[in-house]
Amino acid sequence: MKSKALGRGLDALFGEIDEAYENEGTKNDNILNINLKDIVPNPFQPRKVFNEESLQELSESIKKDGLLQPIVVKENIDTYMIIAGERRYRASKLAKLKTIRAIILNADDEKMRQFALIENIQRDDLNSIELALAYSELLKLHNITHEELAIIIHKSRANITNTIRLLQLSSKTQKALLDNKISAGHAKVMIGLDEKQQQLIVNSIIGQKLSVREVEVLVKKMKNSVTPKEIKKEEIKYDFSKVKDKLVTLGFKTKFTNNKLTIDFNSESQIEDFFQYLSK
Repeated sequence: MKSKALGRGLDALFGEIDEAYENEGTKNDNILNINLKDIVPNPFQPRKVFNEESLQELSESIKKDGLLQPIVVKENIDTYMIIAGERRYRASKLAKLKTIRAIILNADDEKMRQFALIENIQRDDLNSIELALAYSELLKLHNITHEELAIIIHKSRANITNTIRLLQLSSKTQKALLDNKISAGHAKVMIGLDEKQQQLIVNSIIGQKLSVREVEVLVKKMKNSVTPKEIKKEEIKYDFSKVKDKLVTLGFKTKFTNNKLTIDFNSESQIEDFFQYLSK
C-alpha cells in the first residue's frame, strides 16, 4: 500500500519539475519573460545561506551567456512566487537584469514546499544542515523510511541517515556548520558530545584550524577521559589504621577501604558499649 502511495506522491513530484524543464521548448505559452521586481522568494525555501562568491560567479556567467535554464514560478494575483531557481533569480538581480525567463507552474502551498525541497536536493547545493532538514521534512510529509527516500533521490540510505543525525547537534554547532566555520566532517565527529563539549571543539576548530582527523583524536580523548567528579572520588583516601587499632583493642570488629570505615556489631550490648565509649 505504501509503495503505491509513494509512487503517486514524492516520486511524481520529482517528475513534475523534470517535465516542466523538458517541455520548455514545446510549450512556449507557459514560458514568460517576467520583471524581476514582480518576483518574490519562496517562503518554504530550505536554503538559508546563499554563498555570495558563488552568486557573483553565476551572475557573471549570466551576463556573458544569458540564463540557460529558466526559473519555475507560481503565478499569484500581482506577483510570481519562485518554486525553483532562487539562486538564478538572485544572480540575475546581481547582473542588473530587468527580466528573467520563467516557466509557470500551478502549485498549492503544499506542493510549493515540496518542490523547493526537491529542487534543492536534486542540485546538491544545500548546506549539510539544510539538507538534513530537507530530508527530515520529506520523510515526515510522505511518511516514508530512509530506505525509500534513498531509492527516490538516488542517495545511499547511510548518506541520508548520517546527514539527518547532524540535527542531534546543538543549535550553536549547527549554526557554525551553516556559516561554514566547520565542515560536515567535523560536525559528524561531534555527534554524541554534550553542548559544552561541542562548543569547546568548535572553538578549537576555528581557533586552531584543526583537521577532521585532529578532531577525531581530540573527541576520542574527551570521550575516554574520566570526569572531574570521578577523579575526585578516586583520590579521597583516609588513614583509618589508628582508629581501627583502637576499636580492635576495645573488642570491635572493623574494616576500612579508602574513605569508608565499617564496624560490625555482634549484639545489642556491644552497641551500648560503643555508645558509652563515645560519651566518655
